[in-house]
Formats: sequence, structure tokens, C-alpha cells
Amino acid sequence: MLHTFGLILPDVLLVLIGWLLFRTQWLSREFFNHTEKLVYYIFFPALLFYSVTQNPLSLQQITTLGLASWLLVLGGIAVSFLAFPILRPADHKYHSIAQCCYRFNTYIALSISMAVGSHAGLGIMAIYVALTVPVVNFAAVYTLAQNNQSRVLSAVLKNPLIISTLAGFAWNTTGIELAAPINTTLSRLGASALPLGLICVGASLSLQAIHGAKILISWVTATRLLVMPILALLINLWLPLAPLEKQMLLLFACVPPATASYVLAVRMGGDGQLVALTLSISTVLAALTLPLWMMINYL
Repeated sequence: MLHTFGLILPDVLLVLIGWLLFRTQWLSREFFNHTEKLVYYIFFPALLFYSVTQNPLSLQQITTLGLASWLLVLGGIAVSFLAFPILRPADHKYHSIAQCCYRFNTYIALSISMAVGSHAGLGIMAIYVALTVPVVNFAAVYTLAQNNQSRVLSAVLKNPLIISTLAGFAWNTTGIELAAPINTTLSRLGASALPLGLICVGASLSLQAIHGAKILISWVTATRLLVMPILALLINLWLPLAPLEKQMLLLFACVPPATASYVLAVRMGGDGQLVALTLSISTVLAALTLPLWMMINYL
């Protein structure tokens, strides 16, 4: 339990560092605006392409692990959609924050999968990530693009996160390994995405964003940290997955939302402060809920 908490703590500290850098005026808002753009167009696409191309996908993996992970994220997307008719939030706030229900922190998922299931667990988690990245990115971009109905299709087709993911899948199907220098370059670019993204989250953190959105934030946080793990448990009961595959699916459902949620919201004209606050709350709470969920042991 303490080990799992220790894996999430660095993310919390990076958010705090970003908040301190901005509040002490050591770095300007302009610096963070340029950093967000760099993360969105360069670092996160590199991370997604690299992640998707690292593990060749077989038909059996797509049919079994794919079905399990797709059911999980589609369930999260469905619950996020329910918030709109039930809570009736402001359109702009809802379109910005809905993605935090079903997007996942890739770094935390992969780090903990290695600790729980060794290299075999890491391989399974990498497949879950690779198969669901296109789905969650499409849903997030589509929802955010609702702020400008005339540009929905254009926003989806031109989004760098979706383009890099689809390009990664296309390369994966060829079975050709990336040249070592390119692989290393993508790996290093991708490694920059998460810490810089979290620092930018901290720079935009403001408690003022909670005004008029307390119930919506609660709905999203509960969906990400409580409903999604319950969905994973139900899927594990229904599908004939191996014990390690079930454990990784539960872990996949428990991690906090993706840092890319904030960057995507900002770059697409969403409420960045609201997303930053939701990400921060979810990450802190996940340090408590994730170890508890992982006490359910399939191994």
C-alpha cells in the first residue's frame, strides 16, 4: 500500500512545483502557454506513438484484452454522458471535464503494473493502453469540439493525439521495428510529456474553478476512482481473462485521469483551470483509493 502511494506521490509533487513556480512569479504565464503548446504538439504525440508501437498486437489479444478494455472505457464514457442530463452543468464546463471520467494516467498505470505483475504485467498493461488510447482520445476531442459545432469533424481529424495514435497502430501492423535512434528519440520526447504536463497543471491550479462546479467535479472524480473500478470487477466476472489480465484491468481502472486531459482542454478552448483542479483532486485521492482497490488480488 505504501509502495503504491509512493508511485503516485511524485505526480502530486510535480503539480505542487508547477503551482509554486507560477505563484512566486519565477516563471510567467507566457512560459507555461508555450510549454503547453510544446507538450500538445510534440511530447504527447511522441509518447503515444512510442507506446503503441512497442508491443506487437495479435488477433487473440485484440479480441480478449481489447474487448475487456473497450468495455471498461466505453462504460466510463457512458457514465460521463449521464452527467449532462442529470446534473445539467454549463456546457463549457461539462465539455472540458467529461474526459476526466475515462482517460487514464499512462505513466502511473505502467509503473504500478511493473511493480505488481513484473514484465508480464507490464506487457499486458501496455496492450490495454495501446488498444484504448484511440477510443478515449476520440471521445475527448469529440466532446471538447462541441464548443464549436462546425469544427467537430475537423478537430477530430486534425488532432495531434489522434493522428499520432493512429500512426502508431499503422506502424504496429507492419511488424517492422523502429530504428534504435528513432526509438530512443521518441522515448525521450515522450518521457518529457508527463512531468511537463503536470507542472503546467500546477501552474493553472486555482480554487476559483470550483465555483459552480462542485457537484460536477464530484461526479467526475467518483466515476474515475469508484465507478470505473467497479466496472472492471464486473468485466472480470464476465470475461474469461487470466488472473494477471484481471489484475491489470482492475489496476487500469483505478489510476487517476491523464495529464493530457488538461493540455487538450487548454488547446481546444476548454476550461483549463477546472480540468487542472479536477486532475489534482483525483490524483491526490487516487493515492488513497488505488491501494485499497488493489487489495482485491486475483494472483
